[in-house]
Formats: sequence, C-alpha cells, structure tokens
Amino acid sequence: MVEKKLLEDSKKRFSSRVENYIKYRPNYPLEIIDFLEKKEILAKNTVIADIGSGTGILTKIFLDHGNQVYGVEPNKEMREATEKILQEYPNFSSLEGSAESTGLEENSIDLIIAGQAFHWFDIEESKREFKRILKPSGNVVLIWNNRAKGGIGFNSNYESFMLKYGTDYKEVMKKEGNVKRFFWYKKESFYNFQELDFNSFKGRVLSASYIPLSDSPVFPNMIVELEELFNKHQRNGIIRIEYNTEIYYGQLS
Repeated sequence: MVEKKLLEDSKKRFSSRVENYIKYRPNYPLEIIDFLEKKEILAKNTVIADIGSGTGILTKIFLDHGNQVYGVEPNKEMREATEKILQEYPNFSSLEGSAESTGLEENSIDLIIAGQAFHWFDIEESKREFKRILKPSGNVVLIWNNRAKGGIGFNSNYESFMLKYGTDYKEVMKKEGNVKRFFWYKKESFYNFQELDFNSFKGRVLSASYIPLSDSPVFPNMIVELEELFNKHQRNGIIRIEYNTEIYYGQLS
C-alpha cells in the first residue's frame, strides 16, 4: 500500500537532501507570528513543540519570538543539522522522536506546530500522541508553503516537470487532504515567494524527497530539462517561485 510505504520511508528519505534543504527551502512569512498572537494562540510564554522540525526553518521563527521550543525530528541527519544551526538558542531543545512518539511529557505543551511535515504523519497515532502531550487548552497549527501551480507560464510548466520526474509526487501531495480527518480547523493564507538563480533553483528542486538524485539514470536528462525550464522563464538570471503559505489552526476534539 503506497500510504504505508510513504509513512515507513518518511523518517529517512531526507537524509541525503539536508544541505539542499537548509540552503534552498523557502522560509515562512513572519506575519504568521502576528496572526497567531491576534488569534490568542501564541504569547511569549507559550511552550511549543515543533513536530517534524526538520532543519529548524519554522522552529527559528518561534525561537526569535522568545518561545521555548522543542524540536522533535526522527531523521538523524536533519536533527543534527538543526542542533548545529540553533545551538545559540538556550530556549531550544532537540529531541529524537516522531509525531507518533514524541518523547515529550504528558500535558506539557501549549502549542504544537508542524511546518511542511504533517503529510508524513500517521493520522490516528499522531492525533493520540498530540492529545497526550497537549495541555487541555492547547492548540495545533499546521503550515505548508504550497507552490502556485496554475496559469500557462512558469507555474504550470514547473508542475508538469514535477509530475514527470517526481517518483511519488502525487501520493505525497494527496496526503495533505488528511488534515480534514485530523481536526476541525480554521484556515488562513499568506503570500510568499523565492527568487532564485539557476544553481539555487536546482538545489530547491533537489531538496524535494520525491526528486531523483545523481545516482538515478534519469538524472542527466532531468537536469537538462530543468535548465531549459529555467532559461525559458528567467528574467535577468532569476526566476520567482510563488507560494501560498497556508495555516490550519484549531484544537483537537
């Protein structure tokens, strides 16, 4: 079953992509902080668990806000990279764990966040674990940088490239629909973008777990097509990737 295989692979499939992930994945809009404060979900003393914290992209935003953050990450290479990147933050703690088994104490967390990670979680097991570690009034916030895919220009051409070369791209994307199975949420969106030269664009593409790496027989042709895509749409040596940063927020029932 594809979904089961994805869950089994999710804890190790980024191991060879850490460097590209650190350098080329998009950040999250800082408006997220103001938004969560206005919704009374976030305050300075909010204790946060970032589940599937990866290389700490989302974690850092909340650390800079002054929060105590526990980064829970099952992938050894990503976790070690985060520990190095965030070593100057005394309010950061790194844990080897997963959404299904965080290692956190019962009723210890005010807010659970997950950036670009929820689609790797087992729905029922992670919901049970989240309920265990959250305080009674605790909230869950799920965040994705969702790439724009419509139109007739770069966005649609890039999507066609991903559909052609992404080994299990469709299956990974489908899992975002599991949010509806997880909790009753409200939703907000923010505009986000990256501007990249070709080397950065290549690194951004190779950071995706479903894109073949250099040991794949399709890799040479894939890079040729990627460069053709870039050259077709670049302006002054730069392309812009646009995102909808989507936030799903609420409490577990």
